[in-house]
Amino acid sequence: MPELPRISGQQAIRVFKFLGFQEVRQRGSHVVLRRADKGCVVPLHTSLAVGTLRSAIRQAGITVDECVEAFERC
Repeated sequence: MPELPRISGQQAIRVFKFLGFQEVRQRGSHVVLRRADKGCVVPLHTSLAVGTLRSAIRQAGITVDECVEAFERC
């Protein structure tokens, strides 16, 4: 399993959008993204903690490999 990169909330949202997620709503600094029956919450921080990013990936139902590959491609 590859190591997760240190990315911002905006970069994470761009990765999830690349994977087919859409912004549904935002409350304060937290953006909710959804694709079919799966969704995730991403905080708009300048640098996401690795555990926070891993939690969003788990919520979205994707693998770490998919996320890292999408980050490198977009």
